Amino acid sequence: MREIHTTRDIARELARKYSTMTHDELDILESVLVPRKYTKGQMILSEGDICREILYIDIGLVRQFYEKNDRIVTEHLGVDGGIVMCIESLFREEPTKLQIEALENSICYALPKQRLEEVALHNVNIQILYRKILEESLILSQVHADLVRFETAQNRYKRMCKLMPKVVQRAPLNYIANYLQMTPETLSRVRSASLID
Repeated sequence: MREIHTTRDIARELARKYSTMTHDELDILESVLVPRKYTKGQMILSEGDICREILYIDIGLVRQFYEKNDRIVTEHLGVDGGIVMCIESLFREEPTKLQIEALENSICYALPKQRLEEVALHNVNIQILYRKILEESLILSQVHADLVRFETAQNRYKRMCKLMPKVVQRAPLNYIANYLQMTPETLSRVRSASLID
């Protein structure tokens, strides 16, 4: 079992990852963070909800998905140290079509958008952190879109193993297949072939 982190630890982790901060800025960032616990299978955000916060995953595994033509499509799989949000709903303040579900018992820390923006007005390093989190989210979205558009099934799986090793180790295979837009059978063949390589 991993050690339990305090809100201060998470503030430090976010600062280390996204922006350097003074002691005072760390205090402010810590005051913004809201700890959340989710049990396996719990819905974090449902279709029709408005996304009002960015979630940092401390421990756990979550998936973001939507329904289309009676099919479930996995859009994102996030694991320890990852960020998850429904970016369009967050900024337009409109109901989301995306849903977020905990695939493991998870401990997350919410960064409520309104509060984050209030403190970012007066703190350049918190502004930088906010911008870098959004940049990372957009890049991940683009990487996924390009993976599905341009790569063969074999290469999609290889890239995912390289970019998201923890997700590949822990996520159920049907969700990995869905995320890579292939059938579980294709994923099974691709995985067998990559073991031979």
